[in-house]
Amino acid sequence: MNPLFSVHACEGAARLGSIATAHGVVETPAFMPVGTYGTVKAMTPEELEGLGAQIILSNTFHLLLRPGPEIIAAHGGLHHFMHWAHPLLTDSGGFQVFSLRSLRRISEEGVRFRSPVDGREVRLTPEDSMDVQRALRSDIAMALDDCTAYPASESEARASMERSMRWAVRSHAHYYRGDAPAPGGLFGIVQGGMHAPLRLASLEALLRLEWPGLAVGGLAVGEAEEQRLAVLESLTPHMPPDRPRYLMGVGRPEDIVAAVLRGIDLFDCVMPTRHARNGHLFTASGVINIRNSACASDLGPIDGSCDCYTCRNYSRAYLRHLDRCNEILGARLNTIHNLHYYIGLMRALRQAIAAGHLAPWARDFLAARRSADAVA
Repeated sequence: MNPLFSVHACEGAARLGSIATAHGVVETPAFMPVGTYGTVKAMTPEELEGLGAQIILSNTFHLLLRPGPEIIAAHGGLHHFMHWAHPLLTDSGGFQVFSLRSLRRISEEGVRFRSPVDGREVRLTPEDSMDVQRALRSDIAMALDDCTAYPASESEARASMERSMRWAVRSHAHYYRGDAPAPGGLFGIVQGGMHAPLRLASLEALLRLEWPGLAVGGLAVGEAEEQRLAVLESLTPHMPPDRPRYLMGVGRPEDIVAAVLRGIDLFDCVMPTRHARNGHLFTASGVINIRNSACASDLGPIDGSCDCYTCRNYSRAYLRHLDRCNEILGARLNTIHNLHYYIGLMRALRQAIAAGHLAPWARDFLAARRSADAVA
């Protein structure tokens, strides 16, 4: 079924909404933990449920390489394969067009890669990506796009964006082909680099087709915060108000809050889980590095205001000990804490919009983050 989006309240450009899918409802604004290979690293599905995760993201390209769509389809789809009963979004593999530039050749047909796993050649066209995502049976699939590199001149960004729009047409036609019902809904992706006119041209091209949701791609690729916010401010007022808006790959807590203020509904990023494995933990007063020597004898929790399992039961000293000994439990406990922080942030944003208090809440939050960064 196509995801159905409803807006329940607004404050400025920010929206409190919900996305109904075949596997449940996602309350927005929402953050999607990243489960690249069909697992959120160090977490069981039950633990994710306990933290309040509503939807997770998996990676089409990597699941194409391992274990292959045939194995996942034999399980009845990715939900059954990974034992996750709630909504799933799969990206298209388009980001790998960007991130694996040294291993790929791009053409109008699509992309040909040298597999980072075994070196074999792998083809990924819009049609291939749609076939894989249909086999995965995700609730939300993504059109294959060409993620524009940064920096890019106007002519480079235009050529990349126009290729993305041609691929979007092919993605849409193949995902919604008539031989079998589509398992979910397909989102289009707005591209155009840092060039506002190209972003609007991309959106106009996408809106010639019906998409249940739209994403903003090609951000969080090295641009300055001011550039990213300028893109959102010029773009989101023109995006359809009755469809969810997904900002791909963002990001830091303050980036998420700033984007919600500008009308974004969905987010994903590896930051909370990757930072956890590297000992960087999010708190109300900023990010702490558990590897710092100051934590060696600290008997307090990561964050005294946090009620996650980790903070209720373990000290900074113990977590630093686990990290120094390279114990798996350390990565797990850190991940539980960071995801609890991110999911709690989204809950607080929804509550602030519902109460009509988002503006002062966001002002205080962003001021606290700037103060923490200055101290760090």
